[in-house]
Amino acid sequence: MLAKEPRPGRVKTRLCPPCSPDEAAALAAASLADTLEAAVDSGADRVVVALDGRPGPWLPPGVVVVDQGTGGLDRRLATAWSQARGPALQVGMDTPQVTGAGLAAAGGLLDAPATGVVFGPALDGGWWAVGMRRPDPAVFLGIPTSRPDTGARQRARLAARHGAVHDLPTLRDVDRFADAVAVAALVPGSRFAAALAGVAATHAAPAAGVRA
Repeated sequence: MLAKEPRPGRVKTRLCPPCSPDEAAALAAASLADTLEAAVDSGADRVVVALDGRPGPWLPPGVVVVDQGTGGLDRRLATAWSQARGPALQVGMDTPQVTGAGLAAAGGLLDAPATGVVFGPALDGGWWAVGMRRPDPAVFLGIPTSRPDTGARQRARLAARHGAVHDLPTLRDVDRFADAVAVAALVPGSRFAAALAGVAATHAAPAAGVRA
């Protein structure tokens, strides 16, 4: 996983407004905690977070933390993948709706001889997961990020270097507040949904008073 320490003003800035920087950071922390829990529950031999910042209470025991390096996102992705020791699946911190079973199934596809790569597209044109049987850090270099065609470009590069790509279900990233509302509805018992409920309560319009 590639992640940022959820500090106010550094994460989920597109949630502001209506969120304050503190609220956006709280949502990011909840999303990170839910995603890491799913990764641990997947039964993976090793869960690694390539982190920009310092670990916090959202980090489960046993998760390995490494530095994600410097440079653009493509270079930081390559640095993260340099830590892979064999078949690996990478997810981000923007899809708290993932489950341990779903991640286990995605990673398990890499055991099939015909599947060298799995790819999870995101609704915004990016991607939420990449898995490779043979880690290839350079596959990310030079791919422009945060664009509507980022996912298509990354998938094409993966196919060119590794052959057949198995597509995972398309998921919605939490980028804007409408995304947060939609994703929280999918996982009502999650930390993310609870954090969003707190934000929604804060910003709820007060009841109209009765004038005599």
